Amino acid sequence: MTTQTDIPPAETGGERRSWLREHSELGVCALLLALGVLVLTDALRMDVDIAQRGPVGPKTVPIVVGAGLLVIAALLALDVLRGGRGQAEGGEDIDLSEPADWRTVLLLAGVFLGAAVLIEPLGFPIAGALLFWGAAFALGSRRIDRDPLIAAGLSLVTYTVFNNLLGVPLPGGPLMGVL
Repeated sequence: MTTQTDIPPAETGGERRSWLREHSELGVCALLLALGVLVLTDALRMDVDIAQRGPVGPKTVPIVVGAGLLVIAALLALDVLRGGRGQAEGGEDIDLSEPADWRTVLLLAGVFLGAAVLIEPLGFPIAGALLFWGAAFALGSRRIDRDPLIAAGLSLVTYTVFNNLLGVPLPGGPLMGVL
């Protein structure tokens, strides 16, 4: 009968956990692999009438994206298994000893939820302006003379680009006839 001291170190759970911790990027590889398989499966099962498609067809882009995800997953896994490691993030000036600013988080969440509720009755231009202005306020800007004008401009430009240039219809609300 073998005891814990008779088992070589390579067979213990601690060694296995250490190997997994050193190769944690393989989790990203698994996620990319699963996502690639999902995209390819959905693309290949897509029911397309031959008369509806153009020279390229609606399956082309999802197949290219799915295949790209699989290739990236394989190359990343190969790099990780050969000893490649991601660089530690060093660009953020965050003091991890400070507590989270829950007031800002809750204000931003409230602004996003408010915009989501108001987008249908007020339309995107007004709800978007409130969203941009509220986000600026939640993040610390107190320029009441400037922020509403910038928010309204951003909202109108966003609405115009999506609605008129890209053909993505956004609710106009009471301003529908004006815009």
